[in-house]
Amino acid sequence: MSTEHVISVVSEADLEDLLPLLRGYCDFYEVAPSDDALLAISRALIADPEREGMQLIARQPDGKAVGFATLYWTWQTLNAARLGVMNDLFVADEARGTGLADRLIAACRERAAAHGARELAWQTAKDNYRAQKVYDRIGGSKSEWLDYSLPVG
Repeated sequence: MSTEHVISVVSEADLEDLLPLLRGYCDFYEVAPSDDALLAISRALIADPEREGMQLIARQPDGKAVGFATLYWTWQTLNAARLGVMNDLFVADEARGTGLADRLIAACRERAAAHGARELAWQTAKDNYRAQKVYDRIGGSKSEWLDYSLPVG
């Protein structure tokens, strides 16, 4: 029996297992959107992966879900090309240190390339040093851009 994690695109059948991971990710960043709102995002991605993006779920060989990544599609004028945005990456405590984060990033990169994106981009918190070590190790490039946002409603 294989000891590798299995990574697949999230389907409706995965949502029950995905939700605790989404919640763990939100807890890490100390935010609390409703379960219904989280599942609405997942269902929007399931419904239109070509235009919206997708979520990937990672499972242990026994089937237990232990990680996920969310990949969105957009465009970037500065590259005059499609951009894949890995907006979320989360690995449960029991699967950290196994290389699963690297494999989820690689899976996002492969899917971005297959979708015609020229680049995969993502963000992390300035104090998320563990994630930064992963991103540095895989060859990610740091940016000096500042993020801004405004509420629209």
